[in-house]
Amino acid sequence: MNSRHAAWGIGLAALIALPFVYRDPYHLHILVLILIWSFAYTAWSIMGRFGLVSLGHGGFMGVGAYITALLWNHLGVSPWIGIPVSMVAAGILALIVAYPCFRFRITGHYFVLVTLALSGIVLQVITATRDYTGGSLGYTPNRAPSGHGLMALQFDDKTTWYLIALAVWVLGLLIWRWVDRSMSRYAMEAISEDEDAAAAAGVNVTAEKLKITLISALMTALAGALYCQYQMFISPDTVSGIAVSLQMVFAVIVGGLYVSLGPTVGAVITILLAEVLRIGFGTKAVGWDNLVYGVLLVIFIIFLPKGILGSVLDRLKTQPKPSGSK
Repeated sequence: MNSRHAAWGIGLAALIALPFVYRDPYHLHILVLILIWSFAYTAWSIMGRFGLVSLGHGGFMGVGAYITALLWNHLGVSPWIGIPVSMVAAGILALIVAYPCFRFRITGHYFVLVTLALSGIVLQVITATRDYTGGSLGYTPNRAPSGHGLMALQFDDKTTWYLIALAVWVLGLLIWRWVDRSMSRYAMEAISEDEDAAAAAGVNVTAEKLKITLISALMTALAGALYCQYQMFISPDTVSGIAVSLQMVFAVIVGGLYVSLGPTVGAVITILLAEVLRIGFGTKAVGWDNLVYGVLLVIFIIFLPKGILGSVLDRLKTQPKPSGSK
């Protein structure tokens, strides 16, 4: 256990030191995107690992991004306040949708369809209110006056954004670890196996499901808000809707649903794939990434259900020990 902690400490120290040693703006930009999306994917995995397959997380991410930007542009509310407000809004939306589902035992593919509708509704609202949100053309937060970048959470320096994204990524791993080591994990595993048996054993099924859903929604809204502040441009297609939700499902399943770093591996794959297609094919490759996600998702579900990292760890655990070792 001590060696594992030491490895984590060394790895984290190396990641913190990286932008001070290697300052290439493009590569730091890619790393920032990977870290922010890793946090979003980790948020989805907190629900997905317990059988709560949601296609509504694109909606939560859109709420986080757009409410933060709208409050800043129209009311002058700093993102330091706007981000918590957007997270609360996403949490309320999650409870409104999830409570009836869990209370009336809407599970499995029916739950998936409900969350799918949530993503579609949020996407349609953003598109329909184009006078405020810019609709399908996208939306840009106003630039802060000179000297007010901190208040507006706007930084031109890639190193600053890298450290912010790194801190949020670590926060996501800590939350995943906390859930994994809490009693909620055992309660949710029991619920995913048999709700009636879990309830008979004293588990408050509805409360436990709502707790996990709320944590996941709050994290996803935070990821959307940070993505908006970093990119300084958002559109319904990039932070909301079914495509974003499917991207989350793909990344987590490919990386490893039951491993804390699985979503991070998935983020590396999705971000690099998108960049390769963008650089190699330009506008001709618009939408190709979603096609590739779909094909790879089917392949991984059939042949590698534990994902890349999960399968590697399983292989290492099952390898025979060298002769003479205890």
